[in-house]
Amino acid sequence: MLTTAWRPSLQWGMAGRECYHCKQWIDEGQEHDCWTTTEAALTQDLSEDLQDAWERLRETAVSLGDQRIYASHKSIMFSRKSCYLFVRPKRNFLEVCVFLGRALKAPQVRRVDRASKSKIAHLIQIRHRDEVESPVTDWLQEAYELPDVPASTASAKATAVRRSFTRRRNADTTRAKSKPKARPKRKNAKAGGETVGARQSQRIALQKNVRRPLARRSKS
Repeated sequence: MLTTAWRPSLQWGMAGRECYHCKQWIDEGQEHDCWTTTEAALTQDLSEDLQDAWERLRETAVSLGDQRIYASHKSIMFSRKSCYLFVRPKRNFLEVCVFLGRALKAPQVRRVDRASKSKIAHLIQIRHRDEVESPVTDWLQEAYELPDVPASTASAKATAVRRSFTRRRNADTTRAKSKPKARPKRKNAKAGGETVGARQSQRIALQKNVRRPLARRSKS
């Protein structure tokens, strides 16, 4: 048997809808905007370490130049001609998304997704203000300057990065192949139960046996 969740509009015969994002029931004609928020509202519940990290991150972004900073739904957006960075405050970390023209391979990057033909999104988790330093700050500047880079230049730069990585990988493979083989270990001094001293004694005895017949012939 199908049941319908209770809605005020159903009881009183009023039309309405459910917000796709916050799941709140909205009566017909009622204004609703769950996307509009503020930086203060999104960061007020952060721990002291995350508050410090957020302030340092925001100061770093502001120092890059003119831009628009605004809060939208659960994120704080940093935009020039388009969004180059957004921060989503979480309970235990700041989820930072940086848009670059190339894919990064670094321990700070948790995830890489292609956002568009010319932009690649990189997700980074920040837990302390000391993490807001190079190379993270370098990536922020690169993302800020991306709209100023022609598409052909950005593509050429990405190609150069890929070629450089391929050359380094091939060089490492070549060095690994050309590495001299380890010399075989020398045989133990003992061979067939005989020591070096025993073999020397045998050679001395053999030489004496050869000299004795020669001495007898000279006397005769």
